[in-house]
Amino acid sequence: MSSEVLVSRPQYDSRAVALGVPEKDLPAEPEVPEPSSGSATAGYRSAKYTPAEWFSNYHTILQQAGTDRHEAWSIQRESKTLYQDTEAATLKTQAEGTRLLGGRLQEIHYWKSELQRHIEQLLADTESLLALKTRLEKALDATETPYAITTDNLNCRAKRLGPDLVRDSVEEELLKEVELIRSVQALLKRTTAQVVTQIRMNREAKKVLELDWSDKYQAYNFDDLSGRYSNMSPDARHHPSSATMQDQVCNLTSWTKFTQDNLSKALQEEQATNSLRMLVERVLLDTTEDLRVQCSSVDRAFSQRCVELIEAKTQLEMKHAQVLEQIGAQERNIVALQQAIHNKGAPLRVAQSRLYVRSLRPNMELCRDVPQLSLEGEVKQIDATLASLHQQLSKARGSLSHLEESRMAIEKDINCKTHSLFIERDKCMTHRKQYPTICTLSGY
Repeated sequence: MSSEVLVSRPQYDSRAVALGVPEKDLPAEPEVPEPSSGSATAGYRSAKYTPAEWFSNYHTILQQAGTDRHEAWSIQRESKTLYQDTEAATLKTQAEGTRLLGGRLQEIHYWKSELQRHIEQLLADTESLLALKTRLEKALDATETPYAITTDNLNCRAKRLGPDLVRDSVEEELLKEVELIRSVQALLKRTTAQVVTQIRMNREAKKVLELDWSDKYQAYNFDDLSGRYSNMSPDARHHPSSATMQDQVCNLTSWTKFTQDNLSKALQEEQATNSLRMLVERVLLDTTEDLRVQCSSVDRAFSQRCVELIEAKTQLEMKHAQVLEQIGAQERNIVALQQAIHNKGAPLRVAQSRLYVRSLRPNMELCRDVPQLSLEGEVKQIDATLASLHQQLSKARGSLSHLEESRMAIEKDINCKTHSLFIERDKCMTHRKQYPTICTLSGY
């Protein structure tokens, strides 16, 4: 038998260490009896328990095991109830989250559809405004033709001759047409500027809606992906920081108001586009009608002026023929008067010769007898007749001179009327046939 002294081990509670419970104060080591002084008993009594201690030890172990078993059973029952309740609550919460995600998807889809509808409407409105802008530009370009025609008419009519260079109704209508064309051009330019501004505003509103639609499209895809996650999804991962509330995130009210404000702005632009489109159509219709009405007024004035010129020219030509006829008659009259004066020369010479011969009678034979008185009367009569004929010849020559002046004036006036008629009918009215049609003036 070994002579070593047996020493009792300290009591160590492994459950306390596993549960993290601080160790209790270890029981005081029993006093080891002093070894006997006898060498025979040395090493047998040291470090041994008594029977009472042995029974107390294993009864304590049994009691502790029963307590631990009961506590474990209670914990197992509570754990089963807890994980069953938490499983049900988790599944319910997850189902509610899935349902809310579905509702959110419907809400996003509704607003996304509204945004898409207004984007398409703004796109269609912008296209229609671009078409109207093209029409306005074409209509503005089309006004250059009537403006050139009108100014050319005024310049041509400024080349009329003499008394035909008059400020008549045609010129008044042409000046009205010039002012009308200028006002129409200014109106078309202002309207085009309004259309350009509205196109820019439509595009800005459309850009805002497209950005909002793009955000909602991405949000829809993210929420759709979120709704497809399940407990069996292999790509589900832990993201602890994602559950933290973010201070800068907007609330549902501001989110809805943001989209509603964008749609309200788009609706305002759509209404403004409709109003502007009606205004442009009305402007094009009114300007076209005004230009065509004024063109008709100018054409009527030209036609009336041509009628007046033709009538005046016809009357002048008739009067010219009469004057020519009268000139011929007057020339024949002058010839007849000259012949009559010439014819009076012989009788006058005969009478004067008779008087001269009879003045040679001698003495008392030189008396004023009846033949003498008759011859003297004959001479006086022939002198008076010659004076009358010369006076009439002078009048006839004066009349012929006046007739020649009238003839030249009539011929000059006929030339003026012919020149004016050429300008009015052959140049101006022919040029006005190139006046743009209603479709061209409307921008088509």
